Amino acid sequence: MPDGEKTRQCKQEEQQQQKEEEREGLIEFYSSYQELFQFFCSNTTIHGAIRLVCSKKNKMKTAFWSVLFFLTFGLMYWQFGILYREYFSYPVNLNLNLNSDRLTFPAVTLCTLNPYRYSAIRKKLDKLDQITHQTLLDLYDYNMSLARSDWSAPSTQARSSRSLLHHVQRHPLRRQKRDNLANLPENSPSVDKNDWKIGFVLCSENNKDCFHQAYSSGVDAVREWYSFHYINILAQMPDAKALDESDFENFIYACRFNEATCDKANYTHFHHPLYGNCYTFNDNSSSLWTSSLPGINNGLSLVVRTEQNDFIPLLSTVTGARVMVHDQNEPAFMDDGGFNVRPGIETSISMRKEMTMRLGGSYSDCTEDGSDVPVQNLYSSRYTEQVCIRSCFQLNMVERCGCAYYFYPLPAGAEYCDYTKHVAWGYCYYKLLAEFKADVLGCFHKCRKPCKMTEYQLSAGYSRWPSAVSEVRRGSPSFIYRNGVAKVNIFFEEWNYKTNGESPAFTVVTLLSQLGNQWSLWFGSSVLSVMELAELILDFIAITFILALRWFRSRQQLSPPGPPPNSHDNTTFQDEAPGLGAPHRFTVEAVVTMLPSYNSLEPRGPSRDGEVGHE
Repeated sequence: MPDGEKTRQCKQEEQQQQKEEEREGLIEFYSSYQELFQFFCSNTTIHGAIRLVCSKKNKMKTAFWSVLFFLTFGLMYWQFGILYREYFSYPVNLNLNLNSDRLTFPAVTLCTLNPYRYSAIRKKLDKLDQITHQTLLDLYDYNMSLARSDWSAPSTQARSSRSLLHHVQRHPLRRQKRDNLANLPENSPSVDKNDWKIGFVLCSENNKDCFHQAYSSGVDAVREWYSFHYINILAQMPDAKALDESDFENFIYACRFNEATCDKANYTHFHHPLYGNCYTFNDNSSSLWTSSLPGINNGLSLVVRTEQNDFIPLLSTVTGARVMVHDQNEPAFMDDGGFNVRPGIETSISMRKEMTMRLGGSYSDCTEDGSDVPVQNLYSSRYTEQVCIRSCFQLNMVERCGCAYYFYPLPAGAEYCDYTKHVAWGYCYYKLLAEFKADVLGCFHKCRKPCKMTEYQLSAGYSRWPSAVSEVRRGSPSFIYRNGVAKVNIFFEEWNYKTNGESPAFTVVTLLSQLGNQWSLWFGSSVLSVMELAELILDFIAITFILALRWFRSRQQLSPPGPPPNSHDNTTFQDEAPGLGAPHRFTVEAVVTMLPSYNSLEPRGPSRDGEVGHE
């Protein structure tokens, strides 16, 4: 075989071996996008992809399957978007459970419904009653009967009376035409029944800004005006314990729980500015009452006095008592959750316990214990929404007005508002109250619901008590008017209690399941098919990078190198420059050229002579 043919055959074998090595490499790359796409459609497990390749000779089918494939892809990802939106909305399921167990009896607070004339402030209250009597006589020609004390008082009382009269005259109760009040702030809704409005004037400390706290009803105006001065009298007491005049025996005649008599260890006493003496039963966490059976005989039964001797009629016009059922370690907000008990009536209150447990975090804005709420808890109790709202108002009151409102707990370092020390606190308070109701202070936004709540659903029944047969007759030593007593029964209606809980409606497992269902619906594939699609994307990125690198290198090879620095402009050297690389090219080609034959150097023989003779 000639040497040239052997050399060409060796070169072909080397090229073939090089191609086999390229095909059997560790990492496989495609030479073009078309090759990559064709390989993917021919080997993927995604349904419909093979149609993009097998029908390439029929352009109509190829176009149809291409549109159908990408339309299906779009619809699937539209469904994915809906699923993701539902997941990130954090929906919840409401779980309702009925539990049967021994129930802890709630705390019960009972108030006299009218503030009491405490001995520490009796003289000032009598003077305020006199001023109110004269005011009503001037405005309405109404002569109010007052149970007055002995007004032959010493000089200290006279000085106190003159001081009270001075502050009352600073906030007079006035009646004006409605037309004169047209330019006043909207502190009360307008009522067109009468031609007059009644209210009292509140001014700033320098008397530059004044407004009328006006009311359409004279009764409401008088009560609010009287309450304003009454709060100032209470705030002047240096020690709140001076008002602690508990009269348990004269208010509660009988107390029984589970047919056993109550004692002093079963209740605590506190004073409310408007509802008077209040008594909370079963508030001691060390020995709480429990009910093992429902029914009226297994609850709390109270007989209370509802007579109003020596009370303040201008603060409350209702006769009876006020009762509220609440959980332990929660304050009794009598003006929010309480209800009145009528005299001469037996009120039977049945309860149903209900617990609510909410999911926190991303599912709701509830709080576990109030530690993440930006409002300081001023009450010595656990967090509730009402506790937070009242604390928020009190803190704003101290910040804006420089003193605290008497109805709410006192913050550290503050003192209660009193117009003997804070002249314009009433002006500041009513301005702040209007902002509070309009949520300008943001208290309703800051205070969130607790994640765990215990509530008691109440239903009441009434009957006349005592009956005509059992009533003690007049003249008996134990005679009491029917309108002077009332009976209250509080008990569980049933042994079961309801628990309302929340659970995530759309978890991660549910999301993955729904995504898999949609993928199988539109493409009939599995997780491995998704991996094939991810592999396609990675291969596409790799080919793009390789092609860009080749294009960049080819641009560098095609562009002529620039002249070296300090080079000469002689054209002779420039023409010879390409020849400098010629020897290198020739050396590469010399490897593959045919070597010359040196047969002439061999000794001559017979065969050689024959060849020469032939030539």
